Formats: sequence, C-alpha cells, structure tokens
Amino acid sequence: MKLRKVSAAAATALVLALTATACGGDNGGDSNGSGSGGGDKIKIGIKYDQPGLGLKEPDGSFSGFDVDVATYVAKELGYEPNQIEWVETKSADRENALSRGDVKMIAATYSITDERKQKVDFAGPYLLAHQDLLVKKDSDITKATDLNEKKLCSVAGSTSAQNVKDDFAPKAQLDQRGGYSECLAALQSGGVDALTTDDSILAGYAAQEQYKGQFKLAGLKLSNENYGIGVKKGDKATLDKINAALEKMVSDGSWEKAVKENFGPANYKNEPAPKIGQIVQ
Repeated sequence: MKLRKVSAAAATALVLALTATACGGDNGGDSNGSGSGGGDKIKIGIKYDQPGLGLKEPDGSFSGFDVDVATYVAKELGYEPNQIEWVETKSADRENALSRGDVKMIAATYSITDERKQKVDFAGPYLLAHQDLLVKKDSDITKATDLNEKKLCSVAGSTSAQNVKDDFAPKAQLDQRGGYSECLAALQSGGVDALTTDDSILAGYAAQEQYKGQFKLAGLKLSNENYGIGVKKGDKATLDKINAALEKMVSDGSWEKAVKENFGPANYKNEPAPKIGQIVQ
C-alpha cells in the first residue's frame, strides 16, 4: 500500500513537471528572437531586390552577401537557417521596423551614420563599400571627370548621381530611372554611359548571369559606406553577440568566402574586413 502511494505521488509530480514545461515554452525567446538564441524563429530584415546582397529568388529562397552574413550571425546566436524569417525592409522603414520590434536585426546595405545612430544601434561594420561607377567592359571612363558630356544613370530619389555632378562632373547628363535593373538595361544598350551607386550594389547586379563579363567597376571610391547590422536602440546584449559573431566570421574565413561568392564575377576589389567599431569617414 505504501509503495502504491509513493508511485502515485511520483506520477503526479511528473505530470505537473510536464505541464509546467509545456506552458513555459522551450524557445528561450519570442518570435523575434529576443531571447539568448535557440528560439523558434528570429526575424531579420533584408532587401529583397538587390542581387549579390539581398535577393528573393523566384523559388522563394534568399541569396546575397547580407543574407550570408545574417545567416552566420543567427547561427552564432543559436538559430539554424530554417529558423530565420526573412522580412523585407525598405530603406525608409528600417529604423521604424527595429523600434516597433518587427525584426530583431537588419542587414540591408545599412550604412552607419551619426543621424541613424540617434535612433538605432549598429554592430559592425561588416563591409566598407564606396560609391563607384559601373561601365561597359571596354569603356574608356576611368575617373569621375570623364563623365562630363556623358550620360550617368541612377535610381530616382538617390543622391549618388547628383553628388557626381556637383563634385566631379558638372556637365554630366543625369538620367534617373525607376530601378537599377532599368539603368543596367540602358547601360547594356548604350543608352547611358555609366551607372552609379555603392560599389557592392553595382557588383551584385553585374554578377548576374545575364550580365557576366559585360561590365566593370571603375574603382573610384567616391565615398565611404560602412555597412552595419542595425538593432533596437539600447539592446546591448544582442549588439555584443553580433559583434562577436562578425569577428568570428572574419577569423574563420567565412567572410572572405562570402565576398568572393557574391561579388567576385564583377571583379569587385573589396576592402579588407573592417574592424568592429572602426568607422572610416
């Protein structure tokens, strides 16, 4: 009789323990990955329309350098690739997406600036990019001043082309299009002489299969763009973990591999991996 009572008590304790586990959850955080890792999902903001950086493929998968970096970082935070939920994050909505908690982090050609640092915190930088020119492979344009009397394409709303006109080539003819793909088509057909934006973005587009071998980067370094991973302001715990992951990605060779795989076909001469917290003005 005594043995039966002990068994019943043990069974009751076991049921209570299982119930507590089920109610408490085992993901260590919410769907945005607010815990220390290993949660069900982590939401990461990226671009969907930048080949070589952040691109949603026709089959629904994602590719690009930003995607590779974010995947590596998420792994270090305890999340497998199938636990990542990629969220399209437009440039104008990046700060709001973080403050609202829509995403845990953003890796989307997100240049670190003093103005943005008032609203979000940045891990990194993880890539030093520069404004540059993309031209045809046989083009004789080798410097920004060569664009005088030439047609220079960029995307409507971008300041890149105007910067070139203001600072280097006042007689350049600006041609603004709806997207970079339109500028590339115009460059391919001879409708424009050059396309300008960040060299990493240009290299990603030029590396697409339909354009391989047709274009080259001028390598002018017209500006410094320090790409960082944005996190919610004040989230130091996540910031420190991401920085540690980025340092490991560089040290184990994964960073260099990702650069070559995503930008190599455009003959992209990347800068060495930047030091964490080292912003190049």
